Amino acid sequence: MTRAKPRLILVDDHPLLVEGLKGMLRPRYDVVGVAHSGVELLALLEHQDADCLLLDLAMPDRNGLELIPDVKKRRPNLRILIVTMHLDRVLADTVMHAGANGFIPKDSGREELEGAIDDVLAGKRYVSARVPNITWSAGLGADNPVLSTLTPRQRDILGMIADGKTSADMAATLGVSLPTITFHRANLRSKLGIDTEWGLVRFAILMQVREGDDHTP
Repeated sequence: MTRAKPRLILVDDHPLLVEGLKGMLRPRYDVVGVAHSGVELLALLEHQDADCLLLDLAMPDRNGLELIPDVKKRRPNLRILIVTMHLDRVLADTVMHAGANGFIPKDSGREELEGAIDDVLAGKRYVSARVPNITWSAGLGADNPVLSTLTPRQRDILGMIADGKTSADMAATLGVSLPTITFHRANLRSKLGIDTEWGLVRFAILMQVREGDDHTP
């Protein structure tokens, strides 16, 4: 009796990358689903089961960190391997704490990717050895002059972004409308000079950890 191939779902907003991954992984795995956004992924999980999810962090509607809890609610046994271009140790630790099982660079070779998939399918945790321990870039820290211009509300929102809260979660917690949260997020990106939503999430996570370190006795 032939053993069934492990079933994979691939999630990335770049169709060419997804097609390349499908071709590379097809000999050993069965790609049973593809999604290019968070909305597509959650809709797919309503009717499609799988063994492992390869998830990008920088999605056009909801980032990967926000998606992890919803994925786990729908498919508790689904293993999650983050495949990303953002190689920060803090990001790796954050997504693993949120429920991911592995973290690997997008530019990894076939051998490392297959090894990571096999590890997480076997119940192990995998973080690529190429993820650096150095996480702080120049200008990022509690002494960043831009941070002093943020209002208390903006700082609250930055903290909730770092915790993986969705805009809807923030609106409910703060008792404001969803458009108000959207306005605050856009204003934060403008003040901080950040172009994308994932860039804001990444900054919020790194900033939260840095401030925690700065206040450690």
